[in-house]
Amino acid sequence: QVQLVESGGGLVQPGGSLRVSCVVSGSFFRVNTMGWYRQAPGKERELVARIFTGGSTDYAESVKGRFTCSIDNVKNTVYLQMSSLKPEDTAVYYCNAFLTQRVSGGTELNTYWGQGTQVTVSA
Repeated sequence: QVQLVESGGGLVQPGGSLRVSCVVSGSFFRVNTMGWYRQAPGKERELVARIFTGGSTDYAESVKGRFTCSIDNVKNTVYLQMSSLKPEDTAVYYCNAFLTQRVSGGTELNTYWGQGTQVTVSA
């Protein structure tokens, strides 16, 4: 059983900063990617940032230069440091993990999601 537990969301003023974290636990062979998606009311879920094995990252255009995604491989924790926050960053932020897991006869790839954490940017 794999679990993703997020923390760190909350209310912040425009221009402020916030860091959200996500710990992955359970049985898996390898973390391939971990990242963050967000969903605002009435909108589809969208990729915010992700980090690949080896450390390379991928960001949505709207957050480039403001958000930083990082990973602690020892703690199996992914972070999203958000700066210069804007009201349009308001959303539920979901942690995502793309894992390799051992199964009988080999391995398989699976995607897991956290429960989401609310980030609200408002004066």
